[in-house]
Amino acid sequence: MMTSTLKVMDPIVLISKYYKPKSKAYQILIDHSQMVTYKALKIALKHPELNPDLKFIEEAAMIHDIGIFMTNAPNLFCFGDYPYLAHGYLGCSLITSLGFPEHGLVCERHTGVGITKEEIIEKKLPLPYRDLIPETVEEQIIAFADKFYSKSRDILKEKPLKEVRMSISKFGKSKTDRFEEWCELFL
Repeated sequence: MMTSTLKVMDPIVLISKYYKPKSKAYQILIDHSQMVTYKALKIALKHPELNPDLKFIEEAAMIHDIGIFMTNAPNLFCFGDYPYLAHGYLGCSLITSLGFPEHGLVCERHTGVGITKEEIIEKKLPLPYRDLIPETVEEQIIAFADKFYSKSRDILKEKPLKEVRMSISKFGKSKTDRFEEWCELFL
């Protein structure tokens, strides 16, 4: 008889494994992640026709930024060796190694509205040479919700849509177009 080990995702336990509870980095990550999770679930519940996996969204939204502790982001009280931009693929590697590859992909693909392999090569970004673009509806919902919350200022305050649009427009028409598609789909 085969026995299977069922892995249970507990975001707070996972975060507590890599962040000292009650530390500033821990509190920033928890506060930001809770706000993103709340917005992502609100979007998902508003769109049952998309058949989003609510449990997965809740788990993955909470750990989407888990990799920041490995980056050098003093404003977030993180003093790792990697540039901040690397937090997504570092988080993916970590979460995948713990047995949650789908959750890991959310970590890897949530930055901005996604980054193409071509952009990584062209701009010499410190990222693996592959497309890092949200694919599933859950990945897209979480990436979209994430755009409305900062980790460095007014963490608990949702950014107005106009401000989000303006910040995304700095990265070019393809990014703005993708964000506008998400607005039509999710708002």
